[in-house]
Amino acid sequence: MTILTDITTLEDIKLLVDTFYAKVQKDEFIGPIFIEKIGNRWPEHLTKMYRFWQTILLEVHTYSGSPFPPHKQLPVSKEHFAQWMEIFIETTDSLFLGPVAEEAKLRAKNMAEMFNYKIEYFRNITENLKL
Repeated sequence: MTILTDITTLEDIKLLVDTFYAKVQKDEFIGPIFIEKIGNRWPEHLTKMYRFWQTILLEVHTYSGSPFPPHKQLPVSKEHFAQWMEIFIETTDSLFLGPVAEEAKLRAKNMAEMFNYKIEYFRNITENLKL
């Protein structure tokens, strides 16, 4: 039996990110969207995700930028974000246990909700401009 510990190091972040995105790529519902968008730039994307989560969870400020713009035009809906969250929670719970792991799930949930809201908002504006 493996005893789970909390997320405390960059290596923990890499394990979480690598495991999560390996599952995402295999997922029949959201995998094709990620694969089409990222193409052959997975190493670059994963490195960016390491820095993003390291900044958020470990307060080591290695990420700068705005995470929303690359997602703005994705063909996704609330159901896609729900699947993303299900995979994220399952991955986190299978690897870690503790307050930082809980914070990761909360931050992911908040981000998914915000991204979904903003994507819908921009989609509605675009549709209204066409009328």
